[in-house]
Amino acid sequence: MTKRKPLAVDEDMATASLMEYFATVEDPRIERSRLHPLSSVLVLSLCAVVCGAESFAAIEAFGCAREEWFRTFLDLPNGIPSHDTLGRIFAMLNPKALERAFRDWVAAVSTLTKGEVVAIDGKTLRRSFQKAGSNSFVHMVSAWSSANQMVLGQVKTEDKSNEITAIPRLIELLDL
Repeated sequence: MTKRKPLAVDEDMATASLMEYFATVEDPRIERSRLHPLSSVLVLSLCAVVCGAESFAAIEAFGCAREEWFRTFLDLPNGIPSHDTLGRIFAMLNPKALERAFRDWVAAVSTLTKGEVVAIDGKTLRRSFQKAGSNSFVHMVSAWSSANQMVLGQVKTEDKSNEITAIPRLIELLDL
C-alpha cells in the first residue's frame, strides 16, 4: 500500500456544507437524464443510511416520508428519486471520488486537537455471513473521535486476519 498524503482542508471549504463537498463528485450521468441533482441524491441517501436505511427502496421510503423537510435544504425539482433511480446513480458513481468528498468533509468538521482521544475498535457487521466455508463475517476496524462524537475512518480486515493487522492501515489512512 502506498503512503497517502494527509487530507488537505481548503480554508474556504472548512466551513462548507456537506452539499458543497458532494458537489465535487463528478456526475457520470448523461446531461439529459439528470432529473435529480447528484449532491441532493447523495445527501438524501446519507441521511437515510444514518437513520437505518439498508436498501435503495428504504432510502426512497425515508425520503418520501420526510420530503417536506428535505425540500427546506435540498434541490428536489422532481421529488424524491425512485429506488431504481438511486440504484442506477450509485452503480455509475466513482466510489473513490465519493469517498474522497466524504473524507474531506469529515476532516473539515472534525477538528483534531492535541491530546484528543481517538478510540480504535473492531466490530463484526451484522448479517454479513453468507455460508460456511466460503464467505465469513465481515470485520471492520473503526477510529472514533471522542471529542467530535464521530467515526473518522474505518477499514475492513483482510480475510483470515484480525484487527491487529488492520489497525496500522487505519492509522496510516488517517495520518494519526
